[in-house]
Amino acid sequence: MFQLLKPGHVIPFMRLAFPATLLSLAIIAFCIFSLATRGLNWGLDFTGGTIVELNYEQPVELNAVRTALVEQKIEGAVVQFFGSTRDVLIRLAPKGEVSQQQLATAVTTAGKAVSASVKLTRMEFVGPAVGAELAQSGFMAIVASLLCILAYVGFRFEWRMATGAVLSLAHDVLVTLGVFSWFQFEFDLTVLAAVMTVVGYSLNDTIVVFDRVRENARRLRKGDMREIIDISMTETLSRTLITSGTTLFTVVALFVMGGPLIHGFATALLIGIGFGTYSSIYVASAWAMYLKVRREHLLPVEVSKDDSEVESL
Repeated sequence: MFQLLKPGHVIPFMRLAFPATLLSLAIIAFCIFSLATRGLNWGLDFTGGTIVELNYEQPVELNAVRTALVEQKIEGAVVQFFGSTRDVLIRLAPKGEVSQQQLATAVTTAGKAVSASVKLTRMEFVGPAVGAELAQSGFMAIVASLLCILAYVGFRFEWRMATGAVLSLAHDVLVTLGVFSWFQFEFDLTVLAAVMTVVGYSLNDTIVVFDRVRENARRLRKGDMREIIDISMTETLSRTLITSGTTLFTVVALFVMGGPLIHGFATALLIGIGFGTYSSIYVASAWAMYLKVRREHLLPVEVSKDDSEVESL
């Protein structure tokens, strides 16, 4: 049992805890700066826009429609099939300086560049799917979920570990939003769903590590918390690599082969899963260590016979 503490058997993860923490703080500061100065490139789900439906006599390719729209200087359009490969739905961001008639002419011209048999079957303006009130409610829901996670992890493990878990989740969300802000990737409802998925993924990874830390704190009688965390990380490393590896394999396939509609979703998952694995080690566990979590905090509470008799009375 104690041979795990011998040199060469344990990867010293916590040796890099301090420089990793400095790196994380620098990344978070950069992400907050980007969000404050550049903001997010909101998608049509948040801004609203114009919906155009085109009907073709023969099946068409979406890439050809997108290329034709770009040639007409219509950029950022969401193009997808609906019903069949002959019916194309185009969602356009609002353009205050362009009238509906000019927009209809440009879209029709782009459609005819793909096939002369195109028909404009519908064109209407739609409001944002996510208004200001719903966005505020969503933000409050995220804050409430973080508080619930803090309470749950604090009840199951210890408040110092709960604080590290919540900081880890906030770290992953801020990094994902910061990357989308800096590169001005479009942020729509699919990306928001990916961010929520990242929160669940990161929390699951953190819980697995914390569970092994608690188990080793009760099982091992030698070594301080730094060594116990290193042992726990090493023992769960194979599980982490297999889980993250298989997940990343699927997400990369979505990123490469999924097409433009889920490109933002896959991008957010790639960022979140990568930093989620990192934050489980160098944010959640490191901050629990900085907050002076000790072996005694993770041991089961012993109830004396006198106390039990008093409780029974």
